[in-house]
Amino acid sequence: MLALVIGVLLPWLMVGVGGWVGFQLLRQNGRILLRLEQLEREAASLAAVVRSAREGRSSADSASQPELARAALPTGLTPGVPAPMFELPDLSGARTSLAQFRGRRILLVFFNPECVFCEQMAPELSALPLEDPGVALPVVVTTGDAAANRRFFEQHKTRCPVLLQRQMEVAARYQANGTPTGYLIDEEGLVGSELAIGAEALLSLGRSDGRPDGHKPHHGNRTLADSRIIRDGLKAGTPAPEFRLPRLDGGEIALSDYRGKRLLMVFSDPHCGPCQQAATALQARYSTVHETRLLMVSRGDRADNLAKVSQLGLTFPLVLQKQWEISRLYGMFATPIGYLIDERGLISREVAVGADAILALYSDAPNSSHLAQTTATTGGHPVTLR
Repeated sequence: MLALVIGVLLPWLMVGVGGWVGFQLLRQNGRILLRLEQLEREAASLAAVVRSAREGRSSADSASQPELARAALPTGLTPGVPAPMFELPDLSGARTSLAQFRGRRILLVFFNPECVFCEQMAPELSALPLEDPGVALPVVVTTGDAAANRRFFEQHKTRCPVLLQRQMEVAARYQANGTPTGYLIDEEGLVGSELAIGAEALLSLGRSDGRPDGHKPHHGNRTLADSRIIRDGLKAGTPAPEFRLPRLDGGEIALSDYRGKRLLMVFSDPHCGPCQQAATALQARYSTVHETRLLMVSRGDRADNLAKVSQLGLTFPLVLQKQWEISRLYGMFATPIGYLIDERGLISREVAVGADAILALYSDAPNSSHLAQTTATTGGHPVTLR
């Protein structure tokens, strides 16, 4: 009886198992076929991309290199469009909006204190005039840590508005993807220039009517060596640039006041260590040198300068530039440095760099500056470069 049951059921059981195995094999085969079809479609798509890339390279190879370079540059906003509005905190936390500058042409600068080109342009950016309504007011939009930015701009005595974005959210709205970059914004709040890329292009905008260097576009960050701004001092025989500055003790002094006399003009800073050493040594000679007049051009806060004059007991004339505007005229952003200016108003020797070189110029002997040149070349006292 048992054998009969097994004989009947076993064939059906084998048929069932065989059918199930066959179904699984068919389903798996279907999956494989579907996957193969997908791979074929992806391969065809990849081949099309490769062909397109090859055709693009062939077209690019036939184009000129300058055209390729221009195509790769960011275009920025179109002049004449409304400048995107924003409101950001300044370095003290006070909120400032773009609308607050309506009625004044501004130079909007996107900045990062960790950018080497930004750091190099900081002294000249700080020297741009703020009070002249005919000149664009610099407005810096910086990024990064607030405390680090405060230290950076305090070090450079920057007086223009400095606003802090979290990342690059405002720069992105202006299509300014690097630093330093920026635009002129006109009195009506419209974009007044193409995107200026690099320190020299921005500074040209800040000093002009919005058409940098005879309408020539500037792209890319120039090195200091490429810049046309003189940075290594004026040469002997050059007419000394005229200026008029307020005296620390009241009144004003102009360079022309010394015409007909020999003048040693010294650039200084109340926070510069070598400057204090130079000032102390100059003061020690001041009462004994009569044929060479002495004038110190300092910078920074008036209270800081008054405190330094009192501390060192200085009695010679001292005038104040606001930032670096006179230093820039004389071609060097450093302290202490000095120029010997002759009776005709000409620079009579190369710039004296450092305390020893400056002191070598300060005497009644008209040709005493040979030692100054030697000292400046071989080292002398350290200087504070800005």
